[in-house]
Amino acid sequence: MGLGNDILSDDAIGLMVARELQERFANHPMIDVEAVCEMGLGLLDYIIGRRALLVVDAVQTGKVPAGYVHEVGEKDLPSLPGMSPHFLGVGEILVLGRRMDYVMPEVVSIFAVEVADLSTIKEQLTPPVAACLPKVVEQASAWLTHQALQWQHRQP
Repeated sequence: MGLGNDILSDDAIGLMVARELQERFANHPMIDVEAVCEMGLGLLDYIIGRRALLVVDAVQTGKVPAGYVHEVGEKDLPSLPGMSPHFLGVGEILVLGRRMDYVMPEVVSIFAVEVADLSTIKEQLTPPVAACLPKVVEQASAWLTHQALQWQHRQP
């Protein structure tokens, strides 16, 4: 699931990654890729029933250069400073879904891409974030492929 807003410069990185992955995995029977502009409860529909969840989104901590990819798990959601509003939504939705006994992902990873600009209205990524796009797509592709293989081996 790639999160973001495609008219706020670097905030679109998650959406761009998801769109490239949608093409790559279009016919894969075990991988479903979503580009999502939702926040809060709207995320629940995208998460329920998934075995594993990868979230790609923008983050601005100011502690590392733009283009750096923070790889964190569900338990790390509250500890990464400068998180986007989407992340708070994902963490809360995971807790809520489990408390309501929905089938929720057993494996959750977040690729939080450090960005330079989250507020300028423009449809282009800044140069350092645009340069990291292929790398993030490859990392996400490898993660998805690994998870699909893991689940395929678990099935009877």
